Amino acid sequence: MGPTRKRDLTGAVVGAAFLSYLLVIVLYRWFPPITVWTGLSLLGVAIAEALWARYVRTKIGEGQIGAGPGWLHPLAVARSLIVAKASAWVGALVLGWWVGVMVYFLPRRSWLRVAAQDTTGTVVAAVSALALVVAALWLQHCCKSPPDATEHPDGAET
Repeated sequence: MGPTRKRDLTGAVVGAAFLSYLLVIVLYRWFPPITVWTGLSLLGVAIAEALWARYVRTKIGEGQIGAGPGWLHPLAVARSLIVAKASAWVGALVLGWWVGVMVYFLPRRSWLRVAAQDTTGTVVAAVSALALVVAALWLQHCCKSPPDATEHPDGAET
C-alpha cells in the first residue's frame, strides 16, 4: 500500500465538482438551507485527525512503537494509516461537492437571494473538507517509520 497521491485526490475533487454542479443545476430548488453548521462536523474530524497525527508523530519520533505500556502498538499505526487514506478520499469527494455548489452559487449571488444566503455555509463546508484532506495527508505522513540508523551508521548509501 503506497501513499495517497495528490494528483489522484485532485482528480477526485475535479470529478466530484463537475458532477455536483450538474446535480445542483437540476436539484437546487429542493435543497434545504445550507447553514454555517453544515460542514463543521468535517472540521471536527479534521481537528481530531490532526491531534492524532501529532501524537503518532511524537511516539514514532521517540521510537515508542512496541507492546509496552505507554508505547504505540504497530497495529494502531496501521489502522491510523487506513483511517488517513479513507479520510483523504472522503474529504476530496466532499470538497469537490462543495466546490461544484460554490461554482453554481457565485455567479447567481447578485440576483438569487437564496444563493447569496447559502454561499457562507458552502464556503465553510468547503474549507472544512479541505482541512480534512490536509489533516488526513499529514496523519498519513506521520505514520511513516523513521529511517533506521543501524543500517548505515556512517550515513553512506550502498
